[in-house]
Amino acid sequence: MATLTFLGAVEGVTGSMHLLETEHSTILLDCGLYQGRREEEAKNQEPLPINVNKLDAVILSHAHLDHSGRLPILVREGYGGPIYMTRPTTDLIEVLLKDAASLQERDAEWENKRRRRSGKPLVEPLYRQDEVDGVLALCEQTRYHTKRKITEDVAINFADAGHILGSAIVEIFITEGDKVKKLVFSGDLGNSQAALLRDPDIVTTADIVLLESTYGDRNHRTMEETLDEFEQVILEASENGGNILIPSFAVGRTQEIIFRLGELYQQGKLSQQKVFLDSPMAIAVTEIYHRYQDVYNEEDLDTLEESAQCSSRHSRCQKQSLHSLLPILSYTTSTEESIALNKVVSGAIIIAGSGMCNGGRIRHHLKQNLWRKQSHVVFVGFQAIGTPGRTLVDGAKHIKMAGENIAVRAQIHTLGGFSAHASQDQLIDWLAHFEGNPKIYLVHGEDGAKDKLREAIQANGRQASIPHLNQRLEF
Repeated sequence: MATLTFLGAVEGVTGSMHLLETEHSTILLDCGLYQGRREEEAKNQEPLPINVNKLDAVILSHAHLDHSGRLPILVREGYGGPIYMTRPTTDLIEVLLKDAASLQERDAEWENKRRRRSGKPLVEPLYRQDEVDGVLALCEQTRYHTKRKITEDVAINFADAGHILGSAIVEIFITEGDKVKKLVFSGDLGNSQAALLRDPDIVTTADIVLLESTYGDRNHRTMEETLDEFEQVILEASENGGNILIPSFAVGRTQEIIFRLGELYQQGKLSQQKVFLDSPMAIAVTEIYHRYQDVYNEEDLDTLEESAQCSSRHSRCQKQSLHSLLPILSYTTSTEESIALNKVVSGAIIIAGSGMCNGGRIRHHLKQNLWRKQSHVVFVGFQAIGTPGRTLVDGAKHIKMAGENIAVRAQIHTLGGFSAHASQDQLIDWLAHFEGNPKIYLVHGEDGAKDKLREAIQANGRQASIPHLNQRLEF
């Protein structure tokens, strides 16, 4: 009898972690950070809810920190076994985890300066760079569509989830005597309207399905409508002399936005604008995206080639950069270059992290632009409860930024069509391909989203359950 314990991303959209135990194996599926509200992030300081010494393997669905961000803690607590993931995921977590460790070390240093002055005990960062190095040493790269035995009684296969570069639907095969049970973890499923990556692969067989539900309560606007609204925002900013700020996640969303801006540029609709990517991490991730164009969809590869004016119509151009599509794109890597953008009061599109405005350079740009009625802020992704981004989306008239109370006079826009997550209809359609009646469990979503998705699944003739934290399921 195999068991599955739900250890994270059960009461919200972050902290993904599930423990699979079979007769011969103990396997951890994801090891993500809690993100968002302060009380949520405080959970990261708690001991991991597993016996690390009993773990035989770890499987990582993709690189986002809410799925990977506690791996260094796992290593610090003594884990030394393999961590299975796709090759692009290995490249991405090196960037993301090193950046996270750097931020945590810096924050601890600043906090300890204050504590020394007040005579309080010093704090330690959540983890350090050497623990990230320990994670990278354990990475086991696995190709899509290649079944691989990882323990005595467990094999895995990664299918393309289409969410971010390297993201995987995890198929887990558990052998019990002469029977094989199959668990499918959707990971985060991609939005089929999104740029660059392919649509999520279809899976048809499973005994149990763990399904994400981030946008389980809604459908995205069509990409055509989204791009029309995006174009209108750019036009308004050009006419009234304001800047456009785009808080964006470094992995996936930033590359999508650059691609869509590139399409508008090629149509002659960005003539008065300059685009700045003001995020060292997003810049590094964009360069990683350039390495793996073999996983791009055919249509967008054609668009990149046309913009680069390839000499041969019968062969692929090698590694075309997004710069070929958007030549007005500039990288601002240094702190000095980022600060210099504060002097730009019009004609700039500034893409910066973090996507929910709870850190990163975007906060400084918001401080300089939110109080200007000519400015526009365009949200292109999910905003968790308790984050500054959610506060702005919900219509706040003032917000605290860098110790100041800033008036919100800028125009706030939410373009849900750019989401990297599947919408309700897309989730229902993906489920429809499963044969028979697998047991479906909804994870990685806020309560309302999971409730609405369960209702929609039931309306389409299947049943779904919503697990609770630490629930142990036998199958």
